[in-house]
Amino acid sequence: MGSIDRYYAAACQTDMPNPTDRSQIAGHVTRMLEMIDNAVVGYEPFFDVRLAVFPEFAHAAPVYPTAAELLEHLAVPIPNEHTDLYAKKAKELGIYIQTGTFLESDADWPGHVFNTTCLIGPTGLLAKYRKVYPWIPWEVHTSPHDLKDYSEPLFPVTDTEIGKLGAAICYDWLFPEAIRQLSLAGAEVLIRVSAYMDPWGTAAPLDWWTSVNRVRALENMAYVVASNQGASLKNYPPFSWPGGSMIVDYDGRILAQAEPGPGERIVVGPIDLAALRAERQRRRGHHTLAHLRTEAYQAYRQSIYPPGDADDGPITMEKNETSTQRGRAAIGTWPGHRHRGETA
Repeated sequence: MGSIDRYYAAACQTDMPNPTDRSQIAGHVTRMLEMIDNAVVGYEPFFDVRLAVFPEFAHAAPVYPTAAELLEHLAVPIPNEHTDLYAKKAKELGIYIQTGTFLESDADWPGHVFNTTCLIGPTGLLAKYRKVYPWIPWEVHTSPHDLKDYSEPLFPVTDTEIGKLGAAICYDWLFPEAIRQLSLAGAEVLIRVSAYMDPWGTAAPLDWWTSVNRVRALENMAYVVASNQGASLKNYPPFSWPGGSMIVDYDGRILAQAEPGPGERIVVGPIDLAALRAERQRRRGHHTLAHLRTEAYQAYRQSIYPPGDADDGPITMEKNETSTQRGRAAIGTWPGHRHRGETA
């Protein structure tokens, strides 16, 4: 596969009313296809936009409290007529699209809903990423981690002409272990598809959005292209979504960022794969991937949030609460823990 060493990425944030029925998704797709044209055609005199990234819940948010209601009203299989339209646009423009998330149904997993983003390129659907860390307790999507017989990769990385791309969704990014899986699999561009709400978003004094994106970039020596939901409070109650979509380089430098606050935005920034690859080969200091002592982390040998919770039926908020209680109880019990007064 040929390589395009330098191009621009577009982080596109949306501000649209949330659908209550899957028939309303098509209108969102139409608008996002228009945004892709805006980014690629509008900036063509200056540089080539080859990657467009959209936020979590860009097609539909989980406005119903149960998996059964989400399956009835909003969930769709993948691929579908919407992904077909994205594939047509990707082929037309010669670009790659990281879609906003779908609430996904899958005949192989009846009763379950996945929160899923797709990587689509000129040749069609390339990869699906299903959210591994639903936002507990509210989200009743199923994590593939919680299905014992789930055999697909949890953290897929796709080798493309614009680099090795790996995506993860919103809350996944608060777990450095999750994003490290992508980078250890070779990801050069880490893509964040997110709906990160106030007060943890872009506002002082917290500004978790900016802090986390910069740290994940520098600790994994990778570019970050992060698209955040920009929906106003009236469109996605009970939360407001502060935008701030951004592109960060492998040293944590912010290359482009939308100003904080709701609203539809497109921000573009450069991806220089040649520079990244040279740094990964050259550096001896601060090479956190090459210096990683994986065997040192004995705490990971125990299970904190056990797999298999979804095998006895759809996820509920009550199940989420029970699993969280078990996880809290496991903290401080791993074999390396010593009680007060004990010596080595």
